[in-house]
Amino acid sequence: MVATYSGSAQVFEGHPFIVEAGVSVGGKDVKQGLNIFRFANRIPLLFEQGADVVTRTALKRINWSSYKINQMQDKIGVFVSIVSTKIPFKGTGKEYIGDDISEIAAAVKSAIQQCCIQLKSKIVKKMQAREQQERKRNLSRYIPDATGAVYDVLREMARSYASKKSRYAEDDAEMLRKVSARLITKETLREKLAQHVEKVDYEMALEYATQSGVSEEPRKVLYIQSREPENKIIDLHSPIFVFRLFQ
Repeated sequence: MVATYSGSAQVFEGHPFIVEAGVSVGGKDVKQGLNIFRFANRIPLLFEQGADVVTRTALKRINWSSYKINQMQDKIGVFVSIVSTKIPFKGTGKEYIGDDISEIAAAVKSAIQQCCIQLKSKIVKKMQAREQQERKRNLSRYIPDATGAVYDVLREMARSYASKKSRYAEDDAEMLRKVSARLITKETLREKLAQHVEKVDYEMALEYATQSGVSEEPRKVLYIQSREPENKIIDLHSPIFVFRLFQ
């Protein structure tokens, strides 16, 4: 999973700059933990990584767990490029950007957080799908046993009803007659239980998505126009809204 973000132009000490960031989770050739890649004006910085503003921000200022990301176990790639007319390099080799400029540090943190917010939405959807499959698997596992138990009870009740030993309400009696006539069998019950599992599983997944803040389908605002052509419209305008009156 990959998320990217490009911040708006900002200024430090009279020099404009833009922070571009990307965060990835997973991958074949990525080590566990944080893998940080730094760029200045799209040119990679290879040395003195520990003192760089990107490294310190990713390690100390981002709460990865709040975005459903495990900082120690997940394979995380952090890519940050700082583009500016003047890069505030530190050190004799100019291989890292200092952590002492608050505007750049704040912009780097914000860019990484925006990527993490996008990833969290994807991770929640993936967790939702995994839990949905697990629930369905667990419920479906007990369908044969539940079907056999319920059918045995119904068959015994049908025998008792046929021998006039027990009385039941009309709806129950009709169902028992169908059991006696083999219109309701184990296969029928198994099919109905499977359909019920599908329905319950979908409803639980929808409720989970709603509670997690993940919208299942995009919503669209619809405006319905009045069918009366003779209606007159008066618009009252305000700096923040428009109030429309129909006469």
